[in-house]
Amino acid sequence: MSAEQIISVPGRVNLIGEHIDYHNLPVLPVALDRRIRVRFRALAERRIRCISDSQSTAGDFAWTEALEPGPAGDWLNYVKAAAQAVHDRWAPGRGIEAAVESDLPLAAGLSSSSALLVGITLALLRANEIEGSFEELMAVLPEAEYFVGTRGGGMDHAAVLAARRDCALLIRFAPVTATPVPVPKDWVFLAAHSLTTAEKSTALRAEYNVRRTAGNAALVRLGLRDYREALNAGVDTAMLEDSERRAFAHVVSEARRVEASVAALGADDPLTFGRLLNESQASLSGLLRVSTPQLDRLTALAVEGGALGARLTGAGFGGFAVILCQPDTVDGVREHLVRHYYADKAFDARMHLLTVRPSDGALMAGGG
Repeated sequence: MSAEQIISVPGRVNLIGEHIDYHNLPVLPVALDRRIRVRFRALAERRIRCISDSQSTAGDFAWTEALEPGPAGDWLNYVKAAAQAVHDRWAPGRGIEAAVESDLPLAAGLSSSSALLVGITLALLRANEIEGSFEELMAVLPEAEYFVGTRGGGMDHAAVLAARRDCALLIRFAPVTATPVPVPKDWVFLAAHSLTTAEKSTALRAEYNVRRTAGNAALVRLGLRDYREALNAGVDTAMLEDSERRAFAHVVSEARRVEASVAALGADDPLTFGRLLNESQASLSGLLRVSTPQLDRLTALAVEGGALGARLTGAGFGGFAVILCQPDTVDGVREHLVRHYYADKAFDARMHLLTVRPSDGALMAGGG
């Protein structure tokens, strides 16, 4: 057995651009300083053994050409998804024995599942002395997650791979590019947990996927090739069904908010950025309907407490909100949330109310 190696992959907070990456529209996430670490040794055989400090079950399976997923919600499906993707693209011969450690909240919209997928993928490649480029990895990772059943996009994978310290990452698709956008030093982002779960690999998977289906159906009914065309066309949506109309309106408006947010970062204009966060939350709640009463209340309380803006981050249906504060208001926002949202809940400040420190992705120097 070979010497132990470590792959370190961050979680991510998406600042803005929700439920639009799977329509090939730009998004603006940052990587967290919370990470998944995969400690592994290469095996001489095509076998994968994996344990996790946050899971009660362990995996030990032959790395065959066609793996079968386990029950919905099984964390090992992400391990198998990585193995299937690596096999299909590179067909290597050596498996791994791995232990996964994490200080990321699970099923909370911070991309813990995609970080696990990326970590196992990189471990398998390194065990076989293969250097996968960002472009090669992005060609397989989003599709690999379909193994689990989630019809998402490529934002999470690009963010945890290529994010840069002290920057947001403007990710564009078809073709995929990742451009660092510096975050002004006196902007403070918090990530606040609604204390409701967002496990999209189980019962909520269908709810997640139906948003993509409705958005695609709107394009077909309107005779548009893609949402890039939709952004540049005057479109009458009267013919659409209600779910299609709402999905279309969210996607188009959210894409425009991403571009405006990049401009606000460049102009050091936190007031505009905060307003865009609030508009995004209103769209995600009222149009796309992926928010929850808890997330609606949490984001409203953040603004009431002095934040410039707040919105859910991730797929929705629970999980975290991202909150923009100024240095002289951040303590007041924290205290307001602790007093008015978390007081009657099982609250752990270390896991549930985080300062977002934009960090390096897994492929960056210092990322591990």
